[in-house]
Amino acid sequence: MATQSSPSSDPSLASLIGGIINDAKDLLLHEFLMAKLEMQNELRKTKATAMSFAVGAGIAAVGGLLLILMLVHLLDAYTDLPLWGSYGVIGGGLLIVGLIVLRMGKRTAESIDVVPQQTIETLKENAQWIKEQTTSNRP
Repeated sequence: MATQSSPSSDPSLASLIGGIINDAKDLLLHEFLMAKLEMQNELRKTKATAMSFAVGAGIAAVGGLLLILMLVHLLDAYTDLPLWGSYGVIGGGLLIVGLIVLRMGKRTAESIDVVPQQTIETLKENAQWIKEQTTSNRP
């Protein structure tokens, strides 16, 4: 004859603690997965920003080179400046523009948050809660 427990019986303390631990484990796994996905998202943003820097720098370099040659000879033809002076004036102007573009890119890069602070705080809170739950239920 098999014995069956009645459906109205209360679960044991061990099964309750085991359930809490399993739930806490699942919560931590989900939190780590969320943190991983958030970091991957931030790394994608970083990659896109770096690609934007590279493409922008390449285009600016080619355009700048062609404009330098054209403008230097134009300035030499219509002013009394020597050819080397024309190169200096045009090169200085392009240097200023390039520094402005680099400064804008630096601001964009500074806004990228690789490890979101809110996720770290949530993980710490969850770990603390689990620690409190497992230590406070000991007889």
